[in-house]
Amino acid sequence: MARNGFPDDLVQMQSDWVRTYEELARRSPATSTTALRRRLILLSCRLAGHRFWTEAGRSPTTWGELRHYARARGRTEAT
Repeated sequence: MARNGFPDDLVQMQSDWVRTYEELARRSPATSTTALRRRLILLSCRLAGHRFWTEAGRSPTTWGELRHYARARGRTEAT
């Protein structure tokens, strides 16, 4: 488990979700977005169904912390 308390696979999934979402946002309206939208749906389902969320004490705040951590991690990896 990562030092932040999130499992590494959960953080990786959230990072993939962020990258996919950002790619979708950059796409031209004339470009097909079907594959990216399907990927977002798949990743969203996997994120929501991850075993981490079944542990006691998980709240919507924890979701926000995961998103924040994954975005920050993505920015440091890009530099």
